[in-house]
Amino acid sequence: MNDPLSPSPVVELDGISRAFGGRAVLDGITLQVGRGELFGLLGPSGSGKTTLIKLITGIDRADRGVVRLLGERMPRLSMLQRFGYMAQSDALYAELTAKENLMFFGALYGLGGVRREERIRSAMAVVDLLEHLNKPVSAYSGGMKRRLSLAIALLHEPELLILDEPTVGIDPVLRQSIWRELLALRDRGTTLILTTHVMDEADRCDRVGLIRDGRLTAVGSPADLKARTGTATIEDAFIAIGGGARV
Repeated sequence: MNDPLSPSPVVELDGISRAFGGRAVLDGITLQVGRGELFGLLGPSGSGKTTLIKLITGIDRADRGVVRLLGERMPRLSMLQRFGYMAQSDALYAELTAKENLMFFGALYGLGGVRREERIRSAMAVVDLLEHLNKPVSAYSGGMKRRLSLAIALLHEPELLILDEPTVGIDPVLRQSIWRELLALRDRGTTLILTTHVMDEADRCDRVGLIRDGRLTAVGSPADLKARTGTATIEDAFIAIGGGARV
């Protein structure tokens, strides 16, 4: 992993704030994520994780502050092909088969011909859905839809992969398999940002940002956060920090 504070971070947030209906959802977020880093955003529901992800991907625009992705100020439509995004809610065409969904998104990413076919099979193998490739998405279970959404995000081998609660609804055995692939992607130089409220997943990240009530209360490696709080688990560290102490 490269130094996350290198001169050219993959993601750079500077003083990001966002409010809805007069209520602050994010308040002064400043953060850098380096190339080849697996960065986790850990926090309870409603803490601002998903809003922050939407600002990074350009789906939403900050009220204040600057978001830069791979050196480009966001939002910018031309960046679509350079990152993969798996949303918390599955954005799939239920009337189409899984393969037809993958072909559609592959075309959006600029994939075609033999290369697209290769990537479809490879991505579906990662999420263990190859035998269901030609099944209509309407016949998929909730967990299968999550896995298909992940396959779509992986399809074009992006240099940055952004995942919002990627393993929700996925059984423990497959979750381990997906994590092996995520770690392998990181080791090959892909930058990953994911949100989670699962403590053992946070422990696998290179660094974690603890977010509560729209503020980053701490950023560091899991080992560092546990050492700084004198706790044995990342869950205890989060509780200690969230209890009012700033780390």
